[in-house]
Amino acid sequence: MNIYNWSSLAEHYKVHPDCKKTLEKWYHDVLTKEWTKPNDITKDFSKARTIKNDRAIFEVNGSDYRLIVKLNYEKGWVFIKFIGTHAEYDKIDPETIDMYKRK
Repeated sequence: MNIYNWSSLAEHYKVHPDCKKTLEKWYHDVLTKEWTKPNDITKDFSKARTIKNDRAIFEVNGSDYRLIVKLNYEKGWVFIKFIGTHAEYDKIDPETIDMYKRK
């Protein structure tokens, strides 16, 4: 899969260095995948959840952080839509959040 806006994850772990290794591992793992449907994600990441609008939610460092991505399965693209603490996640709608529109 091709991951767009990796820099948003790097910005996040500059503020939260405890998740740097986890996010880097997630990034490198996803680069090797070829997901064509939501079930492919949950096969590779058992704690991930797929939701409406071709999105998936990943736990980072257990339940400390949440990562939301939008997928274009046909083109093999993954777009980062949100990365934040569990408390920040509780305040957003994971089906519509777009981190670039929040700024």
